[in-house]
Amino acid sequence: MQRNLNEVAVNQSSPALAFPLMSWFCLFLVVPLGIVMFYSFLTKGMYGGIEFRFTVENYIRATDWIYLKIFWSSLKLALITAFSCLLIGYPMAYVMATATSWLRPVFLMLVIVPFWTNFVVRAFAIKILLGDNGPVNFFLFHFGLIQEPIIFTNTYFAVWLGMVTNYLPFMVLPLYVALEKFDFTLLEAARDLGASSWMILRKILIPLTKQGVIAGFIFVFTPALGEFVIPDLLGGAKTMLIGNLITEQFLKTRDWPFGSALSFVLIFTVIGCLMIYLKSQQTNGKKKVI
Repeated sequence: MQRNLNEVAVNQSSPALAFPLMSWFCLFLVVPLGIVMFYSFLTKGMYGGIEFRFTVENYIRATDWIYLKIFWSSLKLALITAFSCLLIGYPMAYVMATATSWLRPVFLMLVIVPFWTNFVVRAFAIKILLGDNGPVNFFLFHFGLIQEPIIFTNTYFAVWLGMVTNYLPFMVLPLYVALEKFDFTLLEAARDLGASSWMILRKILIPLTKQGVIAGFIFVFTPALGEFVIPDLLGGAKTMLIGNLITEQFLKTRDWPFGSALSFVLIFTVIGCLMIYLKSQQTNGKKKVI
């Protein structure tokens, strides 16, 4: 009886407990997004201001080929970054999960240490590393592998490397959580039954840690799709991504309505990718039940 009364009391107080969270959510997410959506249907003024004349021209303009090409480049780079982080991060997470109890905190600290420095500082560190007189070119020249410095900066490769090094922890940590809970005796049983390493990886390890893989992929892909700091610092004027385009519309061109429309196209794309994933998960779940 007392237990039922306690459950009723908790259920009655749950709306009050959720009020601060919902207030924060509405004030700092829903309201700003509503303002941006409202601006996306307005018209740019003659001198960079905003005219309260509603139109859908901004969304029609976003479908121009030049902007679709920029968006495709951003999507492609985000996917490459996410897959690269997965290929690098999975072995790292596996080593962390199978390490001894006193080594795990050390590995975790090494993964988290980059977060102790500013995001821009990390990007500049990559720029110095790949510079004409940086350590990479110095060692290549010292060992006689090159005769003149290789131009790494302001290239697609530099942007990719900067994004991978900055977003790799977002992939490693979810994978580590999934692998830490994994029963590694299953791998020993599979080896005893004659399974190859590739079969163990494909049939046992990856399927049973799929949630960590998906979580890490989302954590990397979502911010990488709208990234603008790293392409601006490491790619220069040669690399134009959707994040840089949106930034220029707000800060340089002062076309806030078009920038807002591009922002919502980006948001809808991310939501669409997540919905496709959730739909595929539901379909796979129904197939398994059948």
